[in-house]
Amino acid sequence: MGRLFGTDGARGIANTEISCELAANIGRGLAMILEERIGRRPRVLIGRDTRASGEMLDAAVAAGLCSAGADVVRLGVVPTPAVAWLTTDMGADAGVMLSASHNPAEYNGIKIFGPKGFKLTDEEEFEIEDIVLDHSIPYSVKWGAGVGRITEDTAAVERYIDHLAKAPVNSLKGLRVAVDCANGSASATAAKLFEKLGVECDLMHCEPDGMNINENCGSTHMGGLIEKVKQGGYDMGVAYDGDTDRCLAVDEKGNLLNGDKIMAMLALYLRERGILKSDMVVATVMSNLGFFKFAEANGLKTCSTKVGDRYVLERMLAEDYSIGGEQSGHVIFLDHMPTGDGQLTSLLVMDALRQSGKKMSELGEVMQEYPQVLVNLRADARMKAGWEVDEGVSQCIARHNKTLNGNGRILVRASGTEPLIRVMVEGQNQQEIADMAQNIADTIRDRLEIK
Repeated sequence: MGRLFGTDGARGIANTEISCELAANIGRGLAMILEERIGRRPRVLIGRDTRASGEMLDAAVAAGLCSAGADVVRLGVVPTPAVAWLTTDMGADAGVMLSASHNPAEYNGIKIFGPKGFKLTDEEEFEIEDIVLDHSIPYSVKWGAGVGRITEDTAAVERYIDHLAKAPVNSLKGLRVAVDCANGSASATAAKLFEKLGVECDLMHCEPDGMNINENCGSTHMGGLIEKVKQGGYDMGVAYDGDTDRCLAVDEKGNLLNGDKIMAMLALYLRERGILKSDMVVATVMSNLGFFKFAEANGLKTCSTKVGDRYVLERMLAEDYSIGGEQSGHVIFLDHMPTGDGQLTSLLVMDALRQSGKKMSELGEVMQEYPQVLVNLRADARMKAGWEVDEGVSQCIARHNKTLNGNGRILVRASGTEPLIRVMVEGQNQQEIADMAQNIADTIRDRLEIK
């Protein structure tokens, strides 16, 4: 697999790339670095989404942790942000979430959170990788009373739900909302959360069977939600991904509100409440040019990070900012949660809607988007590593940048979670930027793909 951890944990096809042996070894490596750091028996939470492979990998990670002397608490099916928050709330030394987020059911992944609910740093992940990949480092093996024990606490998620329910400051009673749970983790929490707040919600794709997670539903397939909102007279709609750490929205007319628009409207909402620290919003290089123009026009400050919510979080922590996120719908509110939380995002959007007295379509007009085209090119590790140093690719990108002449931009990057190179072009002419993006992708393929 090369490096085990990408921008969002270790991820791949379950039982092949993410094998039981690998999962157990990651568990062992985590237990070893925790014991060395804290000087006692570690305690680790494990949660999972609804994938068929989740129970299998749960057992494997738990076995690895216990074999190296860590105690395990199984949470069952929960959102990723629940694991992050409960790790701190329950005083655990780490939390492990088994999920491949928005990917199809055959994928799975291993995300690890530290005791404060934040994802491990690159350096901490390197420590685990060194243990797992460098066979000269012996695994810690316990026996007798040293072997870790496993308990279950499937009721812990109720405290997480109660914590989320405290976020809105306005009453949400009577709001009519369509909610797409992606047949994922939100299937275990959304109904209880919205019932607690008096939201009249109709749940979609809330019957997971192990293989239907993200299947033509959720935040990566918005068509079904859009049609339901348009036909059902809802105030708005929200869609989560498989592990519920991201959220996209739909206004009452069925118009899509992506992460950029959500961050824009919530930045104004937080400022009106007097809790937007430094008037700053942390975005990524993938955010639309329209977002940055919105911020400038409204007296807000912005900064950009590499793609990946971990990099957004690092910047927020370093500078003590309130809000940051990605166009894909990962939005982080550090005053409430240590990681992106789709359900929290949706609650704050609803709160902003109630506070404004407007319709969601009016709030969605907060920014105007530049046309943007994204081409995903299938790529192996060699292509991912080689496109940046290939002279022909560089010349192609430079030529198109010259054509844009400052009225757009080009961003090419290798995905940290999928076997893809992403080519994004923004500009004023839709057909022109579509042709540019395809030409750049074709050039990368022609020059680097093995014939």
